[in-house]
Amino acid sequence: MIAGLLFLAFAFFAVAQAATVRGGGQTAADAAALGAARDDRDLLFDGFVDALPEEGEWQDWLEALAPLPGDGCGQAARFADRNRSELVACDPTTREGDSGYTVGVETRFDTGDTIVPGADHKKAHATATAVVRPRCTAENGTGGEEIELTCDDENLTIDPDDEDLDVEPSDLFSVVLVE
Repeated sequence: MIAGLLFLAFAFFAVAQAATVRGGGQTAADAAALGAARDDRDLLFDGFVDALPEEGEWQDWLEALAPLPGDGCGQAARFADRNRSELVACDPTTREGDSGYTVGVETRFDTGDTIVPGADHKKAHATATAVVRPRCTAENGTGGEEIELTCDDENLTIDPDDEDLDVEPSDLFSVVLVE
């Protein structure tokens, strides 16, 4: 009876170990997808700020329609690595009109030795998708005027002539996991 209980305890430990590896893999995938999308969000914000003096150009940046010069997959790889995983896939994607990335990771850590047949040294594979969503709509603002924005039901005024904008990327765009 004691042998049976010990076997059961080790089996539960193996299941918990596998769940921990799987959870760590999903965390790495989530972080990688969010890191990639956040890189795009920062590029959109920089493009918006740079386009402010130009009449009308800033609206494409605000609506996340402007083409981006970068590739968030580099950031995805960095975040996967920080979570002891390898980036195995990174693809630009669109969900409900919002641009982002779908990433896949494989953990560098595994389940180790287990008493469960076939469960030794298994790594986790996980995927995640994150997108950038514009938070604001423009109420007005053309050449040189202050720009009135509504961001998630809050009003925000931006003066294109102000050198020190008191606006952060997260004020204009959100980064969210969608899968």
